[in-house]
Amino acid sequence: MPKRILVVEDDFDIHTIISEVLKESGYLVEVATDGLIAVEMFRRGNFDLIVLDVMLPKIDGFVVCEIIRKESSVPIIMLTALGEEEDEMKGFELKVDDYITKPFSINLL
Repeated sequence: MPKRILVVEDDFDIHTIISEVLKESGYLVEVATDGLIAVEMFRRGNFDLIVLDVMLPKIDGFVVCEIIRKESSVPIIMLTALGEEEDEMKGFELKVDDYITKPFSINLL
């Protein structure tokens, strides 16, 4: 059975590229375009990985991560334009598994 990945990204171009590459690699991909939808989808689905942006509408990615971590240890890759050390440290304090800054190479995923 293919692994399921939740991509949480409000930028259409970015989530389309990520989704296409992951699907071509054999993964099942679902997309959430805001933090509230991401939490709802996470709770309904059984995901093997979450790719999570920080700057999202409704609920930011740090809050989404905090909510998910209270309920699951699913791997989370934070993918964001926030490249300051303090932002990266905050991500790791919230127990993300990796922190990738934009722009990024799709090969890093």
